[in-house]
Amino acid sequence: MELLELPITQVFLYALLTALATGLGALPFFFIKKISTSFLGKSNAVAAGLMLSASYNLIFEGYKESEWMTIGGMLAGVILVVLANNWLQKRDTPELKDVVGGRKKEMLLFLGIMTVHSFAEGISVGVSFANTLEFGTFIAIAIAIHNIPEGLAISLVMVPNGTSPLKAVWWSIFSSLPQPLMAVPAFLFVETFREYLPFGLGFAAGAMIWMVFADLIPEALEKCKPQTIGLWVTLAILGMSAFQVFIG
Repeated sequence: MELLELPITQVFLYALLTALATGLGALPFFFIKKISTSFLGKSNAVAAGLMLSASYNLIFEGYKESEWMTIGGMLAGVILVVLANNWLQKRDTPELKDVVGGRKKEMLLFLGIMTVHSFAEGISVGVSFANTLEFGTFIAIAIAIHNIPEGLAISLVMVPNGTSPLKAVWWSIFSSLPQPLMAVPAFLFVETFREYLPFGLGFAAGAMIWMVFADLIPEALEKCKPQTIGLWVTLAILGMSAFQVFIG
């Protein structure tokens, strides 16, 4: 059997595809040259809406396996992100300026949260392939499509604050690299990873919800009226919900 035909190789390649798809979310910014203050506020609002919608999808998926483990994961996610934020605020990170740009500490935390989120998705891919190849392929494609608006959310935060679109593509893909890295061990040790998946889903959701209300919404309110922010957050949630129904 050739290397590419091995099940473990196919799991890795499909999971890698889901990570690469995240970079597609940055493509619109190659065509947007001028970014106004109003656009920045609306961008943060849209990113907040996309993240909220993704968070609640993670929670509902976790509830299907274990409600209390999901809630425990949410609590752990909030605690860790608050501690990480406090730790970052006490340290200077000038070396990130040229790499990320703009609000370097906030975006480092944002990227960290989105990367944690990807661990849970990588486990989902691996567990799905352990069922059947067809089911695993379907889940991988669904997550790949789902990752595009996540890449958009990352780019909506990074590009208006000084990151180039090309770097936004890289950082979007970087945030999803845990997917191929976690898919393979989850495929090999499916029962162990399946047991703790609800905790991971809740962990990512709790961290993202905190980020929305501690950073994205306050930042958006500095640029636009509350009514405008409310509208764009709601539209983003509606759009993400419709997108989930479409790919479901």
